[in-house]
Parts: sequence; structure tokens; C-alpha cells
Amino acid sequence: MEGMDVDLDPELMQKFSCLGTTDKDVLISEFQRLLGFQLNPAGCAFFLDMTNWNLQAAIGAYYDFESPNISVPSMSFVEDVTIGEGESIPPDTQFVKTWRIQNSGAEAWPPGVCLKYVGGDQFGHVNMVMVRSLEPQEIADVSVQMCSPSRAGMYQGQWRMCTATGLYYGDVIWVILSVEVGGLLGVTQQLSSFETEFNTQPHRKDPYPLGAHSTVGDMKHAQSN
Repeated sequence: MEGMDVDLDPELMQKFSCLGTTDKDVLISEFQRLLGFQLNPAGCAFFLDMTNWNLQAAIGAYYDFESPNISVPSMSFVEDVTIGEGESIPPDTQFVKTWRIQNSGAEAWPPGVCLKYVGGDQFGHVNMVMVRSLEPQEIADVSVQMCSPSRAGMYQGQWRMCTATGLYYGDVIWVILSVEVGGLLGVTQQLSSFETEFNTQPHRKDPYPLGAHSTVGDMKHAQSN
């Protein structure tokens, strides 16, 4: 496991501290984003409330409370297996989004980890999928059933790995989706699924094996001569 690096841009922090907003939802959202979605909204609200909803003070309180050397599991994003760059999908279409991820740490993941939706566009009702515990350096594919929005355009959402105790870890995983009326990805996946199902069905036995059709024809021709 690796220590969590704390590298917050002072200029960025100053900008947010000068916002002067009293919108608690906005502050919670910014706090969570600054921490790289390391803390859930309830945890963000706790630290903001104890610092009278001062964003900069809440960030400091969080790192004072948590050990600077806090150990968390490690996860690296490897590649998009489906919905890669340049691929599009029609509106209101079911599809499967698959990512390839790796346990990039030196220890196995704890049991009960999952991939959770954390922000942006969700693409359907699924907001969490369980993921098996990966051994160090092991690579695996994780898939989520999704549905494209009803209007054409560019959409994006973020997902993160999370432990059973609610601790987020690893890279933020993105879904960047281009929705176009002429998009082919959903159709391609449906055809692939149909082909897989068709190939697993028992095939009807041909009464005339390969070559038998011409042989029967030759016999009839010979008899007529």
C-alpha cells in the first residue's frame, strides 16, 4: 500500500476560499473534488461544519485529522475496453461500458471493494458494481450496464474504486460518451451479443453433408442416361 500524497495548488485553494459562497452543496462538491473524491459527501459535510463552512480550513482540518501517511489500496486505470475514443452511440441505447484496471500496489485489495459512481453523468440507474479482490499487479476488466442519454451531445461521468468501509482509492475512472443519431456502438454490441448466443445454440444437422448434394445429383443424372 502507498502513502497518500497531498499536493494542493495554493492558488487554487485561495480562489475557492475567496468564493464567499454559502451554498453548502457547492462547498461539499468542491471539497470532495479537491480531495480527489477521497471522502464521501457526508464526510465532507462533517469537516466543513466543524470549520464553519470555510473550505480552506476544512481541507486543513481533514489532513490534520487523517494521518499524512494514511495507507490506502492502489489502483491504476489501464485502458477503455469499450467506448473508446472516437466511438459514438445512438440516443436511448443500452450498452456495456468496460474498463481495464490494475492493482498497482504491493498488497492485495481487501474484500468487499466496489466501483462506484461519484460524479457527472450517470447513464442509467446502476451506481455501483462489486469488484473481486485483485492480487498485487493483477489486471482485470470491470463492466457496468448503462444507457445513453436521449439527446445528442458529449457527456462524461466519473467512477472510483471504494473499500467496504467507504474509503475511495486509485485513479478516477471516466466515462466520456459521444451520443449521435448515427452512432453504431450500441448496434455493434447488440450484434456481438446475438452472434455469441447464436454460436452457442445447437446447429440443425444438414441431411446432406458437404458434397452430398452434388453426389445425389450426379447419381440421378447417371440413372437417366
